[in-house]
Amino acid sequence: MDTSTVTPTPKVYLRFDIIQRVEHWLLVASFTTLAVTGLVQKFALFPLSPVIVRLLGGIEMVRILHRVAATVFMVEAIYHLVSIGYKLYVEKKSASMLPGFKDLQDAFQTLAFNLGLAKQRPKMGRYNFIEKAEYWALVWGLVIMALTGFMLWNPIATTRFLPGEVVPAAKVAHGAEAVLAVLAILLWHFYHVHIRRWNASMFTGYLTREEMEEEHALELEMLEQGQAESEISPEERKRRLRVYIPVASILSLALLYGVFRFVTFEETAITTLPPAEREVAVFVRRTPTPLPSPTVTATAQATQPAAMADNLSWEGGIADIFARRCSACHGQAGGFSVVDYRSVMRGGEGGPVIVPGDPDRSRLILIVGSGNHPGAFTESELMVIREWITAGALER
Repeated sequence: MDTSTVTPTPKVYLRFDIIQRVEHWLLVASFTTLAVTGLVQKFALFPLSPVIVRLLGGIEMVRILHRVAATVFMVEAIYHLVSIGYKLYVEKKSASMLPGFKDLQDAFQTLAFNLGLAKQRPKMGRYNFIEKAEYWALVWGLVIMALTGFMLWNPIATTRFLPGEVVPAAKVAHGAEAVLAVLAILLWHFYHVHIRRWNASMFTGYLTREEMEEEHALELEMLEQGQAESEISPEERKRRLRVYIPVASILSLALLYGVFRFVTFEETAITTLPPAEREVAVFVRRTPTPLPSPTVTATAQATQPAAMADNLSWEGGIADIFARRCSACHGQAGGFSVVDYRSVMRGGEGGPVIVPGDPDRSRLILIVGSGNHPGAFTESELMVIREWITAGALER
C-alpha cells in the first residue's frame, strides 16, 4: 500500500468535555427563551412582537415561558458554582478564568497586531481576555437580572422594604440589561466564535492545533512540553471529597431553596375580583347642578320639620325636602326622579323605592338611612319622611 498519498489526521486537543457542552447548550436554550419572550414584551408595539406572541400561545404563555427559562437559568448557575468549587478544591485546578494584568497586556497587543503595529499575536492561556470578558459579563448580567427580576416578580414584597420607585426602576434596568446582553451575543460572541473564525469546540469538544496556536498558544506550549496541570492522587481526591461533598450539598440545598422562594414568594401582585352578579352601568350621565337654594337659617331649619309634621303629604312639604336634598342627582326624568309625586312613587330601574305604610321595607329609607348616600337627609327630615311613609305616603 502506498502511504505517500494518505493525508495525516490533524492533531486535536480536548477543549470541553460532554458535561461542559451540555451545560453550554442548556445556557443557550434558557438565554434564547428569555431573550425572545422578554423582548416581545419590552417592545410590544414592534410589528413582529404580536406575531411571536401568537405563535407562542398568547401573552400568558409568553410570561410562563419567560419565568420557566429564568428558573432553569438560575438552577444552572447553581450547578456551575458547585462545578467550579469541585475543580478548584477537589481537583486543585488553577482559576484560569480570573482576569489578570496579562489579559490587559494581551488586549493591547491584539489591538496593535490588528492595526499592524505589532508583528505577532500575544500568546494566551486556556482562556483569553475575550473569553474572560464574556464570562464575567454573563456573571454580572445574572446578578442584575436576578435582582431586578425578583423585584418585578415580587413587587409587593419589594415595596415592604424599599420605596415604590424601585419597581419601575427595576423594570428599566431589567429591560436595558436584556438588550445589552442580546447585543453582546449577536455582535461580540457571534463574531469572535462563528464569523471571524468558526469554532466548533462546543459541538465536537475539540480544537485543532492551528486553532490552539491562534487562540491559546501559551496553553499549547505547556501541553506540548508536558507542563499541563498534574492530576492529584486518588487518596487525596477521596480526602478532599469527604470535605467538599457535605459543604457543596448544604450550599446547593440552600441555593435551591432560595430559587424556590424566588418563584413562589408571591403569587401575584393583583387579586382578581370575582365577576359582578349583575350588570353595573359604566357611565351614568349626571344632571346639571341646580342653582343654590336661598339660605335657610338654623331656626327655620329646626321649625320646618315640625311644621311639616302637621301636614304629612307630598304637597304639604315633603316635595320641598326631596327638591332640596335629591334634585341635584335626581332632578330629571330617566332613572329615579324626584320631579313630581308620580316619579317618586314609580321608583327607579330597581323598582319602587317607597312602600306606603312600611318605611322599614322602603328602599329610600334603607339607602339614605345608611349614611353613605350622597344626598343625606338630616335626622329631623328623615324622621318626617318616615312618618309620611307610615301614614301612607299621601300626595295631598
